[in-house]
Amino acid sequence: MPLPPLPTQIADQINLSRQKTPDLKNPPKKMKKALAPSWAQEVEANIDEDDDLSAAEAALEQIKTIAPAQHLEKQLDSKPERPKRTVRTGPPSLFVLDTNVLMHDPSSLFRFEEHDLYLPMTTLEELDNHKKGMSEVARNARMVSRSLDQLIAGTSGQLDEGIPLNKLGNQDATGRLFFQTQFSNAPLPEGLPEGKGDNLILGVVRDLQKAKPQQEVVLVSKDINMRIKARALGLPAEDYFNDQVLEDRDLMYSGVMALPSDFWPKHGKAMESWADGKSGTMFYRVTGPLVPSMLINQFVYQENPDGTTPFYALVREINGKTALLQTLKDYSHQKNNVWSITARNREQNFAMNLLMNPDIDFVTLLGQAGTGKTLLALAAGLEQVLDSKRYNEIIITRATVPVGEDIGFLPGTEEEKMQPWMGAFDDNLEVLHRSDDTAGEWGRAATQELIRSRIKVKSMNFMRGRTFVSKFLIIDEAQNLTPKQMKTLVTRAGPGT
Repeated sequence: MPLPPLPTQIADQINLSRQKTPDLKNPPKKMKKALAPSWAQEVEANIDEDDDLSAAEAALEQIKTIAPAQHLEKQLDSKPERPKRTVRTGPPSLFVLDTNVLMHDPSSLFRFEEHDLYLPMTTLEELDNHKKGMSEVARNARMVSRSLDQLIAGTSGQLDEGIPLNKLGNQDATGRLFFQTQFSNAPLPEGLPEGKGDNLILGVVRDLQKAKPQQEVVLVSKDINMRIKARALGLPAEDYFNDQVLEDRDLMYSGVMALPSDFWPKHGKAMESWADGKSGTMFYRVTGPLVPSMLINQFVYQENPDGTTPFYALVREINGKTALLQTLKDYSHQKNNVWSITARNREQNFAMNLLMNPDIDFVTLLGQAGTGKTLLALAAGLEQVLDSKRYNEIIITRATVPVGEDIGFLPGTEEEKMQPWMGAFDDNLEVLHRSDDTAGEWGRAATQELIRSRIKVKSMNFMRGRTFVSKFLIIDEAQNLTPKQMKTLVTRAGPGT
């Protein structure tokens, strides 16, 4: 990639917006503060204070005509919002936990800060029914049982008074834990079977609302149908949000920032720049008001409308209002191809710079199907394992979540059992093989055998306790993993991985 122009030259090419200068001699007339909605302010603003009553009546008739149409249009354009986490500022609430919350996150007992928790007897019985086995749910149920045993041990007094949740050292949990010690004889609402566990928990929530009118009682459950039934009965119910990093996909970190047109005039006055002969990139140390909003390893770019060379850089350091920017290697050029793969757009160029950077240990790629996430990761891994020999081998894993019905047990070894799940990697390897037209059929066959010897397919079921040293680890379809599974895989990385 050619070196970016100097900031002074970039600043000379900026086209400042030519807006009309306001006429200070004839300022606009001040209007009365409108009390009508926004769609009515535009009509009311056209009525002068000295106009007669007929003009005002005509305008009001126009408002009545506009209001229903725009209100209907706003309703048609509105999209259903996802449930948001409720922010509570009043006294501590009392959360009644469903069994699936505890089995989903064993540490959920200590995630409710100053609020109190209530465990119905049905929840304890369902925990006991799921504690046997080697599955993740069974392990979580046993962890919850051990935590409850440690909380109860050495407790002086009655359980009706509650157990401090910070007893085991969790200082963030300042609430108390209550158990159901008295059974309710109140009948359930008509139409709900009495023998089902979910209905018994709903009955407990309703009884707690009557017994504690001064405290907000909320049911917390991961079961959607359970929350729907609770709301149908007039009981407040919420999902467990603590382990959800984001509530909306639009809020996810994009990793890029577009620089405004006046970036260089504001940040290039005391700029320092130098070239790195080894990597062929430029470094710019800039200072300005936009720097505090930047993040380390974030991409910044500025594309000029006149078609001149764009500016792409990576934020390497941030110190107050000073940032160190490093220009990127242009992987869209054929001379910088990675296993004959070149970047086709700006985002793929950014991704390839991250994957080929040895100073960045963890990279997440998010995109729609067909955007090249797996292909770029595999090409970068082969380049650094076979050519530059930065890593010893490639380890590939993914969540074994079927699209349709499960086909049952698979024969063979661990790698043979995982092979049907690795069709995406086989497809991408075929693309990489076809790109090598000069090797011939025998050469491609030899290359394929060499690649197969350096790629290991592993199952996530056997990842606990392992440590990968000098490996290139690829986790495909990571959206199908639970937060605890992802944490387990990320912590397997050792030195040089």
